[in-house]
Amino acid sequence: MYSPFPTEIAYHYCLILKRRLQEGFLKLEQVTRLSAERAGQGVMLGTLVCSDSENNRIVLCASSGISKKMILSSDKNQTEWISGGEKFILVPPVVSAEEIDKALKKNDGEIHRLTDLINSSDKDSVSELKEKRKKLCDESLEEVRKLYGFNTVFKSSYSLAGTQLPTGTGDCCEPKLFHYALSQGLKPVSLAQIFYEEAGSGNSRREGCGEDGQSRLSPGERLLPLKTEYVPPCDERCGFLLPKMLGLEVLYCDRFIVVVNKPSGLLSVPGRGEEKQDCVVKRVKALYGDLCLIEQPSVHRLDMETSGILVLAFTEEAHRNLSAQFEKGTVHKEYVALLEGVLEKQAVGELAPKRGEKEGCIKLKFRLDPENRPHQIYDEVYGKEGITKWKNEGLVWYEAPDNTKTKATKIRFFPETGRTHQLRLASADKHGLGLPIIGDSLYGHCSEGQRLMLHAEKITFRHPINDRLMTFEKKGDF
Repeated sequence: MYSPFPTEIAYHYCLILKRRLQEGFLKLEQVTRLSAERAGQGVMLGTLVCSDSENNRIVLCASSGISKKMILSSDKNQTEWISGGEKFILVPPVVSAEEIDKALKKNDGEIHRLTDLINSSDKDSVSELKEKRKKLCDESLEEVRKLYGFNTVFKSSYSLAGTQLPTGTGDCCEPKLFHYALSQGLKPVSLAQIFYEEAGSGNSRREGCGEDGQSRLSPGERLLPLKTEYVPPCDERCGFLLPKMLGLEVLYCDRFIVVVNKPSGLLSVPGRGEEKQDCVVKRVKALYGDLCLIEQPSVHRLDMETSGILVLAFTEEAHRNLSAQFEKGTVHKEYVALLEGVLEKQAVGELAPKRGEKEGCIKLKFRLDPENRPHQIYDEVYGKEGITKWKNEGLVWYEAPDNTKTKATKIRFFPETGRTHQLRLASADKHGLGLPIIGDSLYGHCSEGQRLMLHAEKITFRHPINDRLMTFEKKGDF
């Protein structure tokens, strides 16, 4: 996953952290029993640069995992130091190794006993023993997950209890750093991590590279030196946990823009009334208070029921540039939707495809119905034209919240304009395809617990500052 915050400043402090370890000012202390398979393995070093209520810079530092603890060589109990007028803080793990050992201890003896029996028994009699061992292991893992509760941006807590996330979730640098920052009321500014191995470890892994030796740099990290050690947050653990803590799934962020994956049911911008204040814009401003320099960062919107990619700007210059790109129609967007039924057989609209037609273009004029807000209605005279290209991607099975399954048409939309409800109307209106999107509460049918099956999957635009072509793609959950 991409870093949810700009990386340049924090990367600089990661290198300082590495140098402090090499010089002996800091050291990594082994706090758990060292297993043979983990001997010589390196760790991630992470820093989260924050500002406090008085705008002082605070540098939070962490290492990954629970087996090693980063300490000051002069005093292992000291967790802070001042350097160059800046405060550095060694962040503790969310859950200590001692707490985890205590949670595992209850079933540990019986698990070892069953393992010995399995190893000494014939093949015909081990299945029941293995099932008993698995049950105990699952119970132990759940006891460990119950220990992990994370602070979030919105003053709530997120627990790993009841999840099936991989072992070690919550022990990466990023969740440790954010958990601590949120508990202390600090405002995050920059986040980065690097791979570090102690001298003589024998680990040949190249820092900042995958198993194939290729750079792991995200597209937005090209401002860093060419030979960089930066490593983005992991997909399998942080990719799930960080959005829960931050309130948003961040696909990209730098000092000028942020790209997020909006969930269905969340407004893009604030609505009228207290109950409609939670939205992407409010969450972005809460999360990026020190980066977002304008009151209204939104440059385009998605309907509340629609999920998918949104781009927001942090500065006036970036906002003007992106808004102009959308207005000129140079931003390329792709949406995926599921329609109610078989397009070639059940669509009844004037522009419904004929037999064998797999793609087409819909041009329709719509305007607001003032007596039935927020509905849009077809109006050839006063309506504004919406242009939508489409491509039929075939039939899929759709499973409703009540577990019933029906055939649905998967369709890809390529809107060339950005009218309100454009894709929903192109699908449902009798002048268009005449087949609504599944879960459309305005122009179709929406059952209890059902969502609109429309997702903004891909977007391409030019970076508002450096003019670099950027493409983001995020698959929907249907």
